[in-house]
Amino acid sequence: MKRILMVIVDGLADRPVDGKTPLSIAKKPNMDKIAAIGINGIMDTIAPGIRPGSDTAHLALLGYDPHRYYSGRGPIEAAGTGIDVKPGDVAFRVNFGTVEGEGSIFDKVVVDRRAGRISDTDELVKAVIKGVELDVEFILRRGSGHRGALVLRGEHLSDRIGDTDPHKMGAKVLKCKALDSSREAEKTAEIVNSFMEQSHRILESHPLNAERAKKGLLKANAILLRGAGMCPHVPSFEEKYGMKLAVIAGTTLIKGVGRIVGGDVIEVEGATGNRYTNLGGKVEAAVNALKTHDFVLLHFKATDELGHDGDFDGKKEFIENLDMAIRPLLELNFSEVCMIFTADHSTPVAIREHTGDPVPIAVVHEGVRTDEVKAFSEFEAYKGGLCRIQGKDAMNIALDLIDRMEKFGA
Repeated sequence: MKRILMVIVDGLADRPVDGKTPLSIAKKPNMDKIAAIGINGIMDTIAPGIRPGSDTAHLALLGYDPHRYYSGRGPIEAAGTGIDVKPGDVAFRVNFGTVEGEGSIFDKVVVDRRAGRISDTDELVKAVIKGVELDVEFILRRGSGHRGALVLRGEHLSDRIGDTDPHKMGAKVLKCKALDSSREAEKTAEIVNSFMEQSHRILESHPLNAERAKKGLLKANAILLRGAGMCPHVPSFEEKYGMKLAVIAGTTLIKGVGRIVGGDVIEVEGATGNRYTNLGGKVEAAVNALKTHDFVLLHFKATDELGHDGDFDGKKEFIENLDMAIRPLLELNFSEVCMIFTADHSTPVAIREHTGDPVPIAVVHEGVRTDEVKAFSEFEAYKGGLCRIQGKDAMNIALDLIDRMEKFGA
């Protein structure tokens, strides 16, 4: 049985800085080999000019129309933390952040949306769970680093509510507001605002934050919420394609995408989702997963974070480290495995945010029409035989190459 390996390097592509990108000047012989033995092109994961989120992009790459199946990042993030999201639940994406000022939390200013990229929030989560009292059940779970997820569970709730995260530093924490006039939305907004006030008081006085302050570190004294949503029914990957899916990722969001579509999330020790992640362990896990699963999604996050940080040299260095780690993938039997190597979106260091620029993609399988592209980069990929495609096309191309695509018409 032929199988598919999809390798997604998050935020890999860039706009040029002085005519160069981290990908174009990195020493990456293995990525270049993938380009040389495959067919290449550029890809808009959603559509030309549309700035994808990692969630919507991954749904598209797995063949799910994000316009139909995406209801906000919250449910996906929650699933990624291991919460069993149920119909009627309202789920949020969480950041532990740092706020300063006097009075209510809604009078305070966000000085860091990531609390200095705090890496261990277990004790803070426990304190909030123990101390907050709401009129509905709530589930708070930590994610990777400063991230986490919150689920509200009860009757007559609505996801038609706004964020409390202002999405920028120097702005006040937002009061949650109903986005329509329904009693359900108003009730849910009131519950959220109560959670915000109570959790802030608990975190502000927590011993861990007192200790962080003594060390000159930022307090993680606020829980910032965004991406409220209720999970729609999503057909499982196996139901949709008759294939067993495995997801290998260090980030909660991508694990959540995998769980939402019924995939198996394979945990790898040391898979952090940042530049220090266990690259070799993840590659080894992917190779092994191809023995038990029909489709393996292997995800690397750090290129996106380094793009958001505007770190050109750091992004180049990580690409080079990743290139060394993926060497075993070139030893796969490409008569049995179809490998797609690509990104979910661009995160240019010059912009520090996702952009709508297309990303390079290479497809390797026995019998593909190899082209003249010999280097994997933004400047070379467009010369390849795939030309310009959309994210939804990648799945169709792979299914056709492994003879799983049904004929359309007579």
